[in-house]
Amino acid sequence: MKCPFCGTLDNRVIDSRLSQAGEVTRRRRECDGCTRRYTTYERVEQVLPYVIKKDGRREPFDRMKILAGLRRACEKRPVSSEALEKLVDTIEREMVETGDKEVASSKVGEKIMEELRGVDQVAYVRFASVYRSFKDIHEFMAELTDLLGERSPSA
Repeated sequence: MKCPFCGTLDNRVIDSRLSQAGEVTRRRRECDGCTRRYTTYERVEQVLPYVIKKDGRREPFDRMKILAGLRRACEKRPVSSEALEKLVDTIEREMVETGDKEVASSKVGEKIMEELRGVDQVAYVRFASVYRSFKDIHEFMAELTDLLGERSPSA
């Protein structure tokens, strides 16, 4: 690790701690050259797949793009930011675990809807209406009927 103050490569670790639910290691270091202390954060690099869009373009997997879409779908709904972050974590983890270098955007969208359906059904319908771009009210009603058919009689 290169010292940010003097550029020396020699240093020693004084303290190491796990932070952020064990995802990141925080290390306190001291430079052997200038004896100043600094902190580094280490996280495992995850290789995220490229997303193949409907028109054939390829884009890097973008967590923030998914989160923005979910926030729009959950506007004025009782869904916390933590729940949305957790949902995106789940989707991101699943995309990494497949080991695929590329994934179709339709697969990502279906996974988002699957996860969102369990969090908030109104947000699910909002997201699905934009994602699936229903052509008429009948397609929209068919989706709502499916959703209502899954509900238990006590709900």
